[in-house]
Amino acid sequence: MRVAVAQIEAIKGNIGANVETHLKWIKRAIENNADMVVFPELSLTGYERDLAEQLATHQDDNRLDEMQRLSDQHGITIGVGLPTRTAKDVFISMVIFQPQTERITYSKQYLYPPEEPFFTAAKNPMLLHLETEVVSPAICYEASNDAHWEYASQNNATIYIASVLSSVAGIDAEIKKLSGMAKTKNLVTFMANYVGPSGGYECAGRSSVWNEKGELLGQLDGKTEGLLLFDTETKEIITAIGGEA
Repeated sequence: MRVAVAQIEAIKGNIGANVETHLKWIKRAIENNADMVVFPELSLTGYERDLAEQLATHQDDNRLDEMQRLSDQHGITIGVGLPTRTAKDVFISMVIFQPQTERITYSKQYLYPPEEPFFTAAKNPMLLHLETEVVSPAICYEASNDAHWEYASQNNATIYIASVLSSVAGIDAEIKKLSGMAKTKNLVTFMANYVGPSGGYECAGRSSVWNEKGELLGQLDGKTEGLLLFDTETKEIITAIGGEA
């Protein structure tokens, strides 16, 4: 199985423009034969807590229909970040597209404390059974919670994918934590991060993949949009950056 993380720069609050960026990188993932691609936390709006209430939508928003079409046509699973809502609550979510299947939403269960005035913690643990792999999606601060990793481990996950916003100030600690947990829990681990400004932070990029021993297999730089792909069978690392495949 070939898994990709997308490193992008978001336009603050502009879902339409961010959809176009997503489509560009989804198509690049398809060109590189990815079976799955995951984007950073709240990737379709940027990490804009104070805008979440007005921007929150749902998994069947028709602005996302082209992503479903690409999933159906090319057999790729896609995870994108979006604030979603119910009648009472707003969540930090990952909308997941799978081929010829109804969309599903995974929402953040463990909130970073400054998020609590804006969002509700969800109660929807999720694993994705894809080909030969069992994938545990995680949204940023969840990867700092031992219980989230333990759920993945106890339920036989083989891949852990953290969709994050990590700042220049915080990236070294983030990398150390994820590599350490990859080794502790024996999980191939991915991180999808932003570049550029978002939510008042300068984002650090360096989207990465580690093997189950916690060894760094591949990493993007701190400034450039791109894809990082890892083939779980051949162990091949592939990068696609800017306009070059």
